[in-house]
Amino acid sequence: MIRRLFGLRKRAVAAEQHDATLELLRSDWRCSCCGEWHHGLMDMAAHTPDPWPDEPTYEPNSALRLEGNFLSEDFCVLEGEHFFVRSLLEIPVDGLERPWGFGCWSTLSRTNFEKYVAGFDDGEYEDDGPWFGWLSNRLKIYFDEGEPIGVHVLPHPNRQRPRLIVKDQDHPLAIAQRDGITAEPMLSLLRAYGHGPTVQ
Repeated sequence: MIRRLFGLRKRAVAAEQHDATLELLRSDWRCSCCGEWHHGLMDMAAHTPDPWPDEPTYEPNSALRLEGNFLSEDFCVLEGEHFFVRSLLEIPVDGLERPWGFGCWSTLSRTNFEKYVAGFDDGEYEDDGPWFGWLSNRLKIYFDEGEPIGVHVLPHPNRQRPRLIVKDQDHPLAIAQRDGITAEPMLSLLRAYGHGPTVQ
């Protein structure tokens, strides 16, 4: 009986904490990293693919070169051999109206990179994919170490960035994309990058 009461109390406390965390992610909060105020869920973005060797200095998309190193807000070429596109990986969060967005980079083969560039302005692509790529930014909690993560790259019209879907459906990140996560791991992910609400 005592064990059962203890279990009920523990679940009640966990539910209260969940509700409080969810409300926090719906409200206005001050970031513990930059001190700025945010409303609701804060997306994050990687400025460059992880292998990029220098500080990010963006050139115009129109200056794209397929040899050497090139970086713009949407395209990246490394040593004329590796091709990347800025993309969006989304994770639904239970209880929130919109998913969390990670602005990140994915590789593409040169052939698919050229298809993407050709259709970038008008949204008309030679084929609609999905194209294969490798997620090119580590995502703490889900992708700190280990094997690279293969993704489906889905081009979108109207200059929207491609959406990424993790290919291995048993990977924890694929499960998070498919089933969503609760507020607590979402807050843990933000805090793993030094963000999240300031502790009062």
